[in-house]
Amino acid sequence: MKTISPNLALSFSKNPEIECGTDEAGRGCLAGPVTAAAVCLPKHFCLEMLTDSKQLSEKKRFLLKPLIEEKAISFGVTHVMMEEIDEINILNASITAMHRSIKQLKHTPELILVDGNKFKPYNDIKHECIIKGDAKFLSIAAASVLAKTYRDLYMEKIHEEFPMYNWKKNKGYPTKEHRAAIAKYGITKYHRKSFKLLPEQLNLEL
Repeated sequence: MKTISPNLALSFSKNPEIECGTDEAGRGCLAGPVTAAAVCLPKHFCLEMLTDSKQLSEKKRFLLKPLIEEKAISFGVTHVMMEEIDEINILNASITAMHRSIKQLKHTPELILVDGNKFKPYNDIKHECIIKGDAKFLSIAAASVLAKTYRDLYMEKIHEEFPMYNWKKNKGYPTKEHRAAIAKYGITKYHRKSFKLLPEQLNLEL
């Protein structure tokens, strides 16, 4: 396992293969897509500041986004929209988004590193599920940053259509403000109807 810093490793294998890291953003939201990214990094990749996107400020994530895109061997990003989430459930939608992102890669990976503990095999390619993998492997961290930034940009765009929900700030997560707006205005075409919006998630005491 080749280590770039005390915290994040570049590769999972002792004999590095073409690896890709994959992660998703938006799984716990009430509105908007679930977004996944897949990233293949070069053998001597090094990017200071890169870590789990949840530990980075929004400013740092958007500083890293073009650097990751420039330095990566290849990357893919996919949104799975609300209607499909409602049809197949959020777990399957998250895995589907990962699969579609991997499909976009210019190079077929020999190993897929997955953040979390749930995945379905993709085209018979070996995969490893890694709990908190976005804080352990650079490729997963890079995927987490791309998934988060691409999804945030989408939520900021649809915010203009429905500003009363303040998606540019809460990004569709079940904040007290977001739930209060749903209670007042109802749901939109961007809300996930399979999530039990009423009454549990509108309980403002939650």
